[in-house]
Amino acid sequence: MKCRVCDSTNLELAIDLGLQPWCNNFLKPEEIGKEPFYPLRLVYCHDCCTAQLDYTVPKEVMFSDHTYLSGVTKSLSEHFRHIAGEADSRFAQTLTNKNVLDIGSNDGTQLKHFKALGYDVLGVESSKTTAKIANEAGIPTIDAFFNLELARALDRKFNLVNAAGVFFHLEELHSVADGIREVLRDDGVFIVQFLYMKRIVENSAFDQIYHEHLLYYNLLTIEVLLNRHGLSMFDAYLAPIHGGSMIGFVSLRGKRQPSERLLAMRQAEASEQSNAFATYTSFAGRIQSMKTKNLAFLRQSKEQGKRVYGMGAPVKGNTLLNYFGVGTELIQYLVEKNELRRGLYSPGMHIPIMIEKELPTPPDVYYVLAWNFKKEILSNNQHLLDRGVQFYFPVDPEDI
Repeated sequence: MKCRVCDSTNLELAIDLGLQPWCNNFLKPEEIGKEPFYPLRLVYCHDCCTAQLDYTVPKEVMFSDHTYLSGVTKSLSEHFRHIAGEADSRFAQTLTNKNVLDIGSNDGTQLKHFKALGYDVLGVESSKTTAKIANEAGIPTIDAFFNLELARALDRKFNLVNAAGVFFHLEELHSVADGIREVLRDDGVFIVQFLYMKRIVENSAFDQIYHEHLLYYNLLTIEVLLNRHGLSMFDAYLAPIHGGSMIGFVSLRGKRQPSERLLAMRQAEASEQSNAFATYTSFAGRIQSMKTKNLAFLRQSKEQGKRVYGMGAPVKGNTLLNYFGVGTELIQYLVEKNELRRGLYSPGMHIPIMIEKELPTPPDVYYVLAWNFKKEILSNNQHLLDRGVQFYFPVDPEDI
């Protein structure tokens, strides 16, 4: 294959998580055991240093209709509210008018916060179910994949373009980047929110590697991509959401000077060798150690007669469950708030999903797959902690 960012063929395997199902393919009872499995391997480009998957599950399979909803989690909505407020306070004075395009807008949660600030909003969302939810909530949303062709068809320019948790999903990567360049006004700002690979490695959060995430960016590597398409990052900071997400502010190339904090983060990546191949091979070794530790905990809990339920059924949790080989013999149910997952089963391990409010009794142990919302989960479940329910975090960064 060629590097997804720079077209180099100088690629090397860094992490192999085996054959895994597409992790957002939650199953109906009649589909159990029929789901396809695909290679889940991270390769490293020795020319531009980008970590990426070497196998692509077609976007039409993964994104045409899925069950993820941004609005289910309070802390994510609050993060989106902060992003809208920050963008408005920083850039509204210089914008020609207040309009924003959100690429991969999901159920419209991010755009609701922009709309509340007086913005003319438009979303582009490929999932039929979530696009319908957004439109019904009063957020105008186009049900389509964003790319250069769609950008030209819009025949509009936007002062703000947002892409939250989308830019590392893109099969049509270069067409999307060209599309952003097409719709962005000369003085506009593109806000790109992406999982920061430096933090993924530091957190040992290997479960954030799955088929929807084709690319794993550090600042160095995403800037290679942006520069290729006439765009340039001028500021960025690390937000705690999802265990560490980079919020980058991008303009047309040459329009704005890089901030001091962006320069400092670039230097930190260099001094800590965040983009070195050896960093990824070391990460692979820690993943194996995590597997040993987690399986020991779950098996001990079973031997002690404890009932263990999974807290949340996030997509990333399925990477972890499948790589660890954890099924119903160790975890009886996955407990979810998202009503779209009612009656479904996890892909690969086939653990049944229960809706949280319908759970008759709590377990002895919650194995928290949605670890990135640790503070919210512990706050919402203080009554269970007081009753002695244990909350175990397989990935547990200190600052989330």
